[in-house]
Amino acid sequence: MPTTDILLQTLLSGILIGLIYALVAIGLTIIFGVMDVVNFAHGEFLMLGMYSSFWLFAIFALDPLLTLPLTAMMLFVFGFLLYRLVIRRITDAPMLSQIFTTFGLMILFRGLAQYFWKPDFRSIGHSSVDGTLSIGGIQIGLPQFAAGIGAIVVTVGIHQFITRTRTGAALEATAADRDAARLMGIDSQKMFGLAWGLGAACAGVAGGLLSTFFPIFPEVGANFILIAFVVVNLGGFGSIAGAFWAGIIVGVVEVMGGLLLGPQYKLALVLALFLVVLMWRPQGLLGKA
Repeated sequence: MPTTDILLQTLLSGILIGLIYALVAIGLTIIFGVMDVVNFAHGEFLMLGMYSSFWLFAIFALDPLLTLPLTAMMLFVFGFLLYRLVIRRITDAPMLSQIFTTFGLMILFRGLAQYFWKPDFRSIGHSSVDGTLSIGGIQIGLPQFAAGIGAIVVTVGIHQFITRTRTGAALEATAADRDAARLMGIDSQKMFGLAWGLGAACAGVAGGLLSTFFPIFPEVGANFILIAFVVVNLGGFGSIAGAFWAGIIVGVVEVMGGLLLGPQYKLALVLALFLVVLMWRPQGLLGKA
């Protein structure tokens, strides 16, 4: 049986990685909540955020944490343009067409990353958050701790934007009823573009935070997109608060399960939890019935 210190350290690690899962899932749930479109290319937004941080560090020696605003801005513009150029054309298409389109974008972005940057594993060697942090005798990686804090800050910022601003209210109105919102003078196309921009920015920031301690390679998004879908479903599609708490729950279950039962059971435990919650509450923990 692991000691108390090991259990506490593992629990804290689970919370920290869960915060990253939550941030990725929040971007996914914003897009779905506003447009009812499932974005299979969302993991590639995270991958692009990681490469953005890596190249800014490799070429200009800029620390990944300092370049997070720039990464967020670049991914926001990328997501917005992707909507204007591609997604806008399938807004009213059947769901199957939407799925094939975003799945095709996932394959395209992954292939382009392999072509331009090769399938090599890269890493950022010496960022400003190297080392470990001691909390009451518990050792935790400083990059993971900084990433968790950064995820909380961005999540709170997104929540405040959605709930406290006129633009956020317009987003919520469009998500609730796009036809009624249009009658009230809200430009749904702008709101859809904004949702894709915000979703991409959230994933990009998560990628920038991960880049300080996680390997960077073209298929890195695949490691997080499945978990992100589980988190979004678990928390409730369209619920930012649900994605936040579900991300923490999934992170803790994954890491604690890996410690107590073995790393080969981590994903199985997460999926089992997901199935149990769906049977008990199909709309997710904080989703609307």
